[in-house]
Amino acid sequence: MRLSGRALRLTVYLGEDDLWQHRPLYHEVVRRARQAGLAGASVLRGIEGYGASSLIHTSRLLSLSQDLPVAVVIIDEEQRIRDFLPHLDELIDEGLVTLDEVEVIRYVGRRAP
Repeated sequence: MRLSGRALRLTVYLGEDDLWQHRPLYHEVVRRARQAGLAGASVLRGIEGYGASSLIHTSRLLSLSQDLPVAVVIIDEEQRIRDFLPHLDELIDEGLVTLDEVEVIRYVGRRAP
């Protein structure tokens, strides 16, 4: 797969402790993105942040180092990303989802074995 030029970046902001059927929610988002054939997904773990609750979660204090911020970032063609959004509706009760237009300089997928 080759992807270059205009694309859409989907970012899902979650808490590290958010679950889907007793497994990390970020893992389920990545699994479904792969199943949907999206170009790729990355999970980024934050060291500090807060969300709608205004409670600061940080890795600096051991007692507050739980439920750190996590972002799942997926970039693909706009229509493929938009087709994926209903999966997120099923999964996310609380969280923030953003879409940004991006320009991909170069992406070359690996060939299947």
